[in-house]
Amino acid sequence: MDFGIEGRVAIVTGGSSGIGLETVKLLLKGGAKVAWCGRNEARLADSLRGIQEAFPEILPENMLPLIADVLERDSIEKMIQTVVAQFGGIDFLINNAGQGKVASFEETKDEEWLSEVTLKYFGVLNPTKAALPYLEASTVASITNVNSLLALKPERHMIATSAARAGLLNLSKTLSQEFAQRGVNGIRVNSILIGMVESGQWQRRYENRSDRSKSWEKWIADVAQERGIPLGRLGKPEEAARALLFLASPMASYTTGSVVDVSGGFSREI
Repeated sequence: MDFGIEGRVAIVTGGSSGIGLETVKLLLKGGAKVAWCGRNEARLADSLRGIQEAFPEILPENMLPLIADVLERDSIEKMIQTVVAQFGGIDFLINNAGQGKVASFEETKDEEWLSEVTLKYFGVLNPTKAALPYLEASTVASITNVNSLLALKPERHMIATSAARAGLLNLSKTLSQEFAQRGVNGIRVNSILIGMVESGQWQRRYENRSDRSKSWEKWIADVAQERGIPLGRLGKPEEAARALLFLASPMASYTTGSVVDVSGGFSREI
């Protein structure tokens, strides 16, 4: 299927692993020029090497991994300028950086509340502000934010993250209204809400499991059953990436302010 991204320029934050990396791969396979960033130089190098080995047909000049920290405005502005200098503009911004804090109310320190809000908000605000002038010049501009089902379904053991995620969902909706008339054809802003997705964190939990007889598939199925996920398993990073690709691309040209639930049916909200 042609998503209309060939020759377009995309930026993916938090792109060196997981959902971000799978999104980078899909964009590159669709013919886009892709820049992705992360804070760890070794992981970035590994991501580039893995892509080059898996997809030797993709032109090296279409790939641009960059060291950047979404919470440091100067770092992000430098990244944006590097992208524009190499690719000539920006069409799609996918904000993916940010993990969660596992802690109850009593366990969450004051500074941890602040750090959660800072990461969830400025992990989107800094890249958006820096990329905005170039998105305004694009005829197919979009911003797509990776959020969590915690925004609608808060968990008491992740209270600070849940609260920050809800605020990010509100921010994304408001930006979609403000940016609808910005630039050449407006800038679309959408979000995905992920549920429980396979990751290094889940792999580490599996390696530390008490029942050593369980396979990965059986262990994951048991986790899904315990949590009440209707599809009976955790999501895969590439499944979230497919939703991001659609929302970012011109295939979703009349979609803005929307939220796509990628939780395997775990959400009960209507």
